[in-house]
Amino acid sequence: MAQSKMLHVRVDEETKTQASEALAAMGLSVSDAVRILLKRVVSDQAFPLELKVPNAETRKAMEEARAMMQARAARFDSAQALIDDLEEAGRQ
Repeated sequence: MAQSKMLHVRVDEETKTQASEALAAMGLSVSDAVRILLKRVVSDQAFPLELKVPNAETRKAMEEARAMMQARAARFDSAQALIDDLEEAGRQ
């Protein structure tokens, strides 16, 4: 058997806890699940879950985010401007 290596994955605490509980109910650990995922990628040469093409609104948002990252520019001048925009959108 090949020597194993450590793999570090960042995930928020709530997701980790919920995933750990669900996997434990199946008799698996998070490490077991990651190993299964990676083994499937290797054997199938594909991601083992269905990935869908984003809709037009999501594609537009992704393009906007990429452009902002390249330009190192923000869509809002301040955090308050962002909050105001989100609150306005919530009222509509």
